[in-house]
Amino acid sequence: MRDKLQEIKTAALESLAEAADLEQLEKLRVKYLGKKGELTQVLRGMGKLSPEERPVIGQLANEVRDIIEQELQSKREELEKTAQQKKLEQERIDVTMPGRRFTRGTRHPLYQVLDEIKHIFRGLGFAVAEGPEIELDYYNFEALNIPKDHPARDMQDSFYITEEVLLRTHTSPVQVRTMEKKRPELPIRIIAPGKVYRRDDDATHSPMFHQVEGLLVDERVTFGDLKGTLLTFARQMFGQEHKIRLRPSYFPFTEPSAEVDISCVNCGGSGCRVCSHTGWLEILGSGMVHPKVLEMAGYDPEKVSGFAFGMGVERIAMLKYGIDDLRLLFDNDLRFLQQF
Repeated sequence: MRDKLQEIKTAALESLAEAADLEQLEKLRVKYLGKKGELTQVLRGMGKLSPEERPVIGQLANEVRDIIEQELQSKREELEKTAQQKKLEQERIDVTMPGRRFTRGTRHPLYQVLDEIKHIFRGLGFAVAEGPEIELDYYNFEALNIPKDHPARDMQDSFYITEEVLLRTHTSPVQVRTMEKKRPELPIRIIAPGKVYRRDDDATHSPMFHQVEGLLVDERVTFGDLKGTLLTFARQMFGQEHKIRLRPSYFPFTEPSAEVDISCVNCGGSGCRVCSHTGWLEILGSGMVHPKVLEMAGYDPEKVSGFAFGMGVERIAMLKYGIDDLRLLFDNDLRFLQQF
């Protein structure tokens, strides 16, 4: 058996030295070291040896296996290097060809508009405040003069986690939290941007959308201050030629309340299909902070007053860029996004 092992070693080393490619090398590995290989067959016959011969032959077999495996690895590295070099010689690189151009990404149109809104209101002295998207029912409704079972809740049907915890339906809770945190400090001038959630889904509504709400609380704040602030915003966002109008409306957390329209961005107010031939487009809601909201936040409504407003960022983006379907903003279609 000792002679057989030496013969296997000699034959294996000679065959490996002559191997011309990796495929042939693999066949030699199977021939000598595989489950049915020559060395394996020898090892299976060790049961016929005497107890004194087994350890000697076993050690010799292991040495032969190690030598063959080392030669296999060395030959494999040699053949791989040769194959790689041959491939490099066959491939020619044309250094005069222009390189691949990588396009740079840009901010999503929604966030471009949101950044512009922040920039405008920062210029007017407003700070940016944030709050949790998972909100307590108290801050989302009750502290804003919308008690349980109030009909106004139907307009903001939302996603409830528990009876007292929900995904916020607007960023107005940030206004309440800010007033509680800052009282009795005055003035309070903030905008509250962020995601909000309502159970809507169509061409003009999304179950998740972005909103910016604003709040100013101080002594002797008037409705005229509100109108002047919103007129300045509208002209900086859409152009100095635009006008605004305020229509009476209802919001539980403001009194009086008003819907704010801007002269049509398409026809300038003369009337067209976009504005339903009225010359006006609705952009946001607003009003004077309701005395009950001030009182629940810890302020005396006899001494201070304030105004608030809220707008959907998607609505502003659609008007600014002439987008007719809200869902385009969330489809992640590069053909649409590359326009911005």
